[in-house]
Amino acid sequence: MPDGYVLEDQVGHLIRRAHQRHTALFVAMIGDEQITTTQYAALVKLYQMGELSQNHLGRLTAMDPATIQGVIRRLTLRKLISHRPDKNDKRRRCLSLTSGGRDLVGRLLGNGPKVSKATLDPLSPAEQQQFVALLKRLT
Repeated sequence: MPDGYVLEDQVGHLIRRAHQRHTALFVAMIGDEQITTTQYAALVKLYQMGELSQNHLGRLTAMDPATIQGVIRRLTLRKLISHRPDKNDKRRRCLSLTSGGRDLVGRLLGNGPKVSKATLDPLSPAEQQQFVALLKRLT
């Protein structure tokens, strides 16, 4: 092991801990105990953009094919989204929100910024802006 290696100072460890904190705040504040952060991202993107292919939704929400497939399956089981075959490519599924999905996103959408605010609360306003800018550069 390299001299001076301290797990608690490692970037990956710190990012994971920050993610755990954010996820706990999300669960406590989003307004639906069954919605995960990835499900929320998919619902919001469908709400904002309308019908999308599963592949396109996965790219827009930065989810790999296996992850988006699981998200879509769980949201379909809850009857929050529906899908149909693409008329031009039968292998492609077109996804859209159901009326229940639109209603849910409408109720939860205002809580998203509150979760972000709570996540960033330990930082000053200038640090918050810098942190978000740096995260965007990393992604």
